Amino acid sequence: MRRFFDTLGFLTRLAPARVIPAEAMNQCMRYMVPVGALLGAAVALPFWLGLFGNAPWIQAWLMTALSVYLTRGLHLDGLADVCDAVAAHTDPELFWRVVKDSRSGAFGVVGLILALGGEVVLLHEMVVRGDFDAVIWMFTLGRAGAVWLGYHVRHLVRPGLGKLYVDGATLGVALATAIMALAAGIYFVGPAAALAGIILASLILLGLFRLAMKVNGANGDFLGCAVILGELAAGLGYVLIP
Repeated sequence: MRRFFDTLGFLTRLAPARVIPAEAMNQCMRYMVPVGALLGAAVALPFWLGLFGNAPWIQAWLMTALSVYLTRGLHLDGLADVCDAVAAHTDPELFWRVVKDSRSGAFGVVGLILALGGEVVLLHEMVVRGDFDAVIWMFTLGRAGAVWLGYHVRHLVRPGLGKLYVDGATLGVALATAIMALAAGIYFVGPAAALAGIILASLILLGLFRLAMKVNGANGDFLGCAVILGELAAGLGYVLIP
């Protein structure tokens, strides 16, 4: 349980932030699915209880805002960095120079607008259908996607905090994550919507993997990007199924 709360505090505000020893950082990967499910439940709960129940667009917008607050915008930073870098350069040296630049460029801002706007639209659809379980699935699949990507880019990961994290994405952890994510998807949204979301997420992760191969590396920004795009894939898969 200590490592679970380490992961929860590192990725969200749902537990006190704490210093995680470098040698224990890789253990966080195995708890990504339960942390995602708990985060999704925390985001959905106030609105499932009826907060702004007569205004579904407001509910969707507030759920998006709450998710950003609870995660400290951690994964959005990765999405913006990758969007900026891939839109500017795919030459490895220039790509990583842009990624390390703390300033946000136009493509990073556009990526954030599209991602956050997409989440509002998808969450609105879930609210209209009265299916708050789908919100939990959305955040669960996003974090599972980071584990799957981490496993495939372990040989490419660059030194830093991301490497400490990715080192925990072993084959066993990746397989356990896949099983837990599939079970969660079937439970929360049914097999058809779960399968649709997983297929879409897999295609997105393939694109990120190919990008990592092209630029000769991956880091924590790639994992953050995988989380956000995985959330969108879960939402799109849910909407595809009537």
